[in-house]
Amino acid sequence: MPAITVDDVLVLPRLPRLDPVTTEFRAVRRLTTAPQGYEGEGFPVRRAFAGVPMSELDPFIHLDQMGEVDYAPGEPKGTPWHPHRGFETVTYMIDGIMDHQDSLGGGGSISNSDTQWMTAGSGILHIEAPPEHLVVSGGLFHGLQLWVNLPRAAKMIDPKYQDIRGGKAALLTTPDGGGLIRVIAGEIAGHRGPGSTFTPINLAHITLQPGARLDLPWQTDYNALVYTLSGEGSVGTDMRPVRRGQLATHGPGEAVRVEAKTELDLFVMGGQPIREPIAHYGPFVMNTQAELKQAFEDFQKGRLGVVPAARVPHTD
Repeated sequence: MPAITVDDVLVLPRLPRLDPVTTEFRAVRRLTTAPQGYEGEGFPVRRAFAGVPMSELDPFIHLDQMGEVDYAPGEPKGTPWHPHRGFETVTYMIDGIMDHQDSLGGGGSISNSDTQWMTAGSGILHIEAPPEHLVVSGGLFHGLQLWVNLPRAAKMIDPKYQDIRGGKAALLTTPDGGGLIRVIAGEIAGHRGPGSTFTPINLAHITLQPGARLDLPWQTDYNALVYTLSGEGSVGTDMRPVRRGQLATHGPGEAVRVEAKTELDLFVMGGQPIREPIAHYGPFVMNTQAELKQAFEDFQKGRLGVVPAARVPHTD
């Protein structure tokens, strides 16, 4: 995958070597397989969190693996204009290019290994689509979109963006050099990613070579979710087999263990649970049904913005 890589992982900082006797490794609590479906105008997705209780996901709400699909000319698709309120969307592109535009006049492009982090806050209208030249040529498209909840105190803040270029991710490797860890947000073993979050979370894209083991130190007050993007391996204290499209949620502990059977690509997430009531329907994530009803009313009355807006890039 062309997500950011290095010629020689052995020059990177390394994770500490954990003592298997004294370290409390996390057991797998639940292993689920993402159902496949379609989003927007018809691009294929895997619903990574389907069937998992919200209590095990908190502070996360939703995760789609978009693709991996090799489009023929004329096939690439995006989403129509749609609203958001009360949470953050994190779009991570592994392959391909995605343009985005909003009702406040913002917009930009993300490509291989870039992240577009949108804090919807009080509300915004948004559209995502492949650029015209990609529609004409076709090509490989693969990415992730993660929804991160906002605490009650931040749900109605002004919308904002973070455009995180792939080269800004913190890079490190395993003690034996068998893996590449890209820290997108949060902190892993003292290495901080560039993403700024309201709720403390970690996000990392990890690639392990066949036969490699990952012993990943993890904050004890965070939950831990491991989603398999591709490949086969095993996870947890009982080394449960995992493959593409499967999510492993973990119980308590100090570290997460994964072993690769083939080349294994993972998206690893965790954070401090918000532990607030959730009222979630469609593109809105609020705390009460009354707030949810108000969000729909505000959208219908144009209070979340109108389109089209003049397009102004968020970054140069």
